Amino acid sequence: MSLLTQLLHNRKALVGVTILVIVILVAVFAPMLTEYSPTQRVGRPHQPPSADHWLGTTRLGYDVFTRLLYGARVSLAVGFGAGLLITVIGTVLGIIAGYKGGVVDEIITFLTNMILVIPNLPLLLVLAAFIGQASPLVIAIILGFTSWAWGVRVTRSETLSVRQRDFVKSAQMLGEPSWRIMAFEIFPNLISIVGINFIGSVIFAVITEATLEFLGLGDPNTVSWGIMLYNAQNASALSVGAWWEILTPCVALAVLGLGLALINFAIDEIANPRLRTGGMLARWTGLVRRGEGQL
Repeated sequence: MSLLTQLLHNRKALVGVTILVIVILVAVFAPMLTEYSPTQRVGRPHQPPSADHWLGTTRLGYDVFTRLLYGARVSLAVGFGAGLLITVIGTVLGIIAGYKGGVVDEIITFLTNMILVIPNLPLLLVLAAFIGQASPLVIAIILGFTSWAWGVRVTRSETLSVRQRDFVKSAQMLGEPSWRIMAFEIFPNLISIVGINFIGSVIFAVITEATLEFLGLGDPNTVSWGIMLYNAQNASALSVGAWWEILTPCVALAVLGLGLALINFAIDEIANPRLRTGGMLARWTGLVRRGEGQL
């Protein structure tokens, strides 16, 4: 049974994919879902939710619902862009280190350990502060080049196991070049690990981008969920009772994180059958209840 087929039969994956697809569709068709522009003053400051403005307005009179829709574009772009960069770097270096071994492995492992011992968030804060008001593209690049170390560790460990299998040994005996063995023999057997690494990296990138922007290290002219939180903080939204301005991006981040986490859990269960305990627990519960009924 293929990975895709197993995902389609996994409830967590179905719920997670549904959430993710809805968020992506909302971001893509944002102009069709609202008549306003995200930087257009359309109401009074801090106007509460109403029929005209479903999620109220900001201190500057912007429509919160509109900014939510357009903000999804930036948050998704940073999340998937940084996640892809993190995954590519981690996968390539991990496979090379695990397959080549020797000096190559030692150099990559040294670089990985050096990145791991540096606290990630403080490093990101220093880099973002040094750059100034970082654009979403800059934030994605910073995340991509500073967060690949764990991916290398996991991929290298799995590669060390795969390279001992018979099909890899056969390819080596047939004289296949190393790049072909790594690309066509080893990599296909690491798809589940790569998938978990990618989804986890996307979650990390989305949350970290929002954190950096909330702390004022992002471009305030950008419309994203992190900038929405930053603006709500500056406007003292909670102090003046404009709870909708800060609650909206928080819920959006939580829902997107939930969807991605469910997909990650599903891939993890498929890659590690020992985690698939839901059906077994249900059967045991049924047997216990039957026994109690007979007593």
